[in-house]
Amino acid sequence: MKKSKGVVIIAVIMACLIGLGYYTTTIVSTTSTSQAKTDNKEKSQGIKLGLDLSGGVSITYRIVDKNPSKEDVNDTVAKLEERAESYSTEYAVYPVGDDRITVEIPGVYDANKVLEDLGSPGSLYFITQKGSDGTDNYSIGEDGEYQLNKDIDTLQQDGSILFDGNAVKSANAAYNQDQSTGSKDPVVQLVFNSDAAEIFGDATTKAYANKESIGIYYDDHFISVPSVKSAITDGQCVIEGQADYEEAEQLATFIRVGAINLKLEEMESSVVGAQLGGKALSSSVKAAVIGLILVMLFMIVCYGLSGVVASLGLAIYTTLVVSLIYLFEITLTLPGIAGVILGIGMAVDANVIIISRMREEVASGKSVLISIKDGYKKAMSAIIDGNVTTFIAALVLMWLGSGTVKGFAYTLMISILVSVFTALVISRFLNLALYGVGLKSEKWYGRAKEHKTIDFIKHRWVYFIVSLVVIAAGFVGMIAYSASGNRALNFSLEFMGGTSITADFGKDYTVEEVEEKIVPEVASVIGDNAIQASTVSGSNNVTIKTKTLSLEERESVSNMLVDKFGVDESSVESQSIGSTISGEMRKNAILAVIVACIFMLFYIWFRFKDIRFAGSAIVALVHDVLVMLTAYALTRISVGNTFIACMLTIVGYSINDTIVIFDRIRENMASMRKQTPETLAEVANRSLTQTLTRSINTSITTIIMVLLLFILGVSSIREFALPLMVGLISGTYSSIFIAANLWYVMKLHLGKNRLVKKNAGKKKK
Repeated sequence: MKKSKGVVIIAVIMACLIGLGYYTTTIVSTTSTSQAKTDNKEKSQGIKLGLDLSGGVSITYRIVDKNPSKEDVNDTVAKLEERAESYSTEYAVYPVGDDRITVEIPGVYDANKVLEDLGSPGSLYFITQKGSDGTDNYSIGEDGEYQLNKDIDTLQQDGSILFDGNAVKSANAAYNQDQSTGSKDPVVQLVFNSDAAEIFGDATTKAYANKESIGIYYDDHFISVPSVKSAITDGQCVIEGQADYEEAEQLATFIRVGAINLKLEEMESSVVGAQLGGKALSSSVKAAVIGLILVMLFMIVCYGLSGVVASLGLAIYTTLVVSLIYLFEITLTLPGIAGVILGIGMAVDANVIIISRMREEVASGKSVLISIKDGYKKAMSAIIDGNVTTFIAALVLMWLGSGTVKGFAYTLMISILVSVFTALVISRFLNLALYGVGLKSEKWYGRAKEHKTIDFIKHRWVYFIVSLVVIAAGFVGMIAYSASGNRALNFSLEFMGGTSITADFGKDYTVEEVEEKIVPEVASVIGDNAIQASTVSGSNNVTIKTKTLSLEERESVSNMLVDKFGVDESSVESQSIGSTISGEMRKNAILAVIVACIFMLFYIWFRFKDIRFAGSAIVALVHDVLVMLTAYALTRISVGNTFIACMLTIVGYSINDTIVIFDRIRENMASMRKQTPETLAEVANRSLTQTLTRSINTSITTIIMVLLLFILGVSSIREFALPLMVGLISGTYSSIFIAANLWYVMKLHLGKNRLVKKNAGKKKK
């Protein structure tokens, strides 16, 4: 590369970094400022933050139906979750007492606007124009609006109600282009489930023949009475006639919201503060900044000029990720931060792999320029395979997950794409540009040192036993806690539900004051630190959510609030609340992880042409999950929203770490003349030794980020960071000591071409 071209590339990259840095600083600054203004109900102009970091709107509905069944309540919660997701992937929907359901939506501070957009959930029916007796089921009244001529019970008995809103799979506003005029008109696109599609096909065939309509009846009035212009047999249709796109959007919302079994009415709404406290965001940002600086210094000290290049790439990665999260309006929560941290680890990892490869090429006697180019070529497969495997997991989590899981998946996908781009594109151009401007000496790039091959395979059974003992300790601990009358894991109120206490404190407390003064006092009374407290905008009320409390414990908390904070006893209200992580959300999370593992298994099998690579990678992944479970069981860390995020983070980290080692084994096997137990052990040991420095350095840089969160974060963030560090250490351990050793054992004993049987047969002859 010519010197002038190198100067231009360096100038362009630095200009982009400065521009992105300024843009990111503005976004972060605006986010912090907007968070401080939430008490004034001003909508955030920065990054959208979840309820845990910023707060939002809380709406409580009362169930009108008497004695609703648990099944109907759970179904209604699930349907409200679907509705809430149209506002944000991060939300909370949970039952309160026996006849209430609360919906909490982050990043919005105008409760009236949310209520107006969401509407009052009620029953929705699709009704034929005429009944079985040929008379009209509905007609236009004196006010010019359609009205029912018969009651709902009569219509149901008559068969005039085709189905209710539960048959609607999706309802969305869109534009439909007229093929004759070319104009685009707003419409509502409906998709029905398979059973309803068949019913709708028969009904529209009849209605089209008789030039009739099919009315959509919601919450005691008709919201649309479209004429049937053709028979619709594929379960998909559009509703035309909307004046504008906003009207189409409103109709689509009514149809979506109407797919709820129970009749609900709005009881109260308010703006609530951050669940993790006001310091959660600021401390996380501070930890991230300090952590990034330390990681960059570590890279520069270890790798010199290549470390500087990697640090610049990491800076561009960070600014790009923040910018994309803002531009795509992704709601950022603590699990989302986990996705970004994982991305930082993978970005560092990609650069370390490239640097290691470049140094190996220099050590082999190649020129610096050829070493740079070949280093990127040889690092490509490990980086692509590791990131694609993790990206597959993120796609599955986005597809099948909900709530926190989906939010994690979005941030992880962005992080992966940006990390690959900065490692393979930005740093490559920067390395070549620096070489072009005159930094051509080998001393700038380094030379790989010869390391004595470590015999990891020799002690494989020791590693297996150590892992089994650690995992067994977790199960023993869970059994012991269960036998003593406690739960196997310390499930938080997000999983188990609990008690919500609201009181008027007579003065306007800030979130920080609540966290520093009120929460510790409540914790000392109930003997548990897993507490969520939030302020209520426009009032002196504070809401405190804890584990399920007995009547005696509720009274103790009430008396403490009266004695220490002068709370009016009559204003103290306590009620039971359901889990914010619904059964549906838990089931989706587990299903998503299982399906992701299956897809990763097939991808690794396809890329490495040997299912034993895939099988050992997945077993190592399960190993790390079980080790983290042991950490939760023995330390009694609260298992809540962050539990899912921690598990998902380690799934991504573990599989990426293992792929890098397997890629080196695959490469070294290509030069192997003959496969024997001895040569396989030699290849495994050499591959592990060659990648050992990379594995350790990548782990150190990732752990630095999490350690800073643990040191600087509030108590709830520390409960997130501690098990994450355990998982990162376990992921590194399993990649080095479990995955490769397990592959070696499988290679000897499993499969058609297993070596033990093959060699035994030869000896027999």
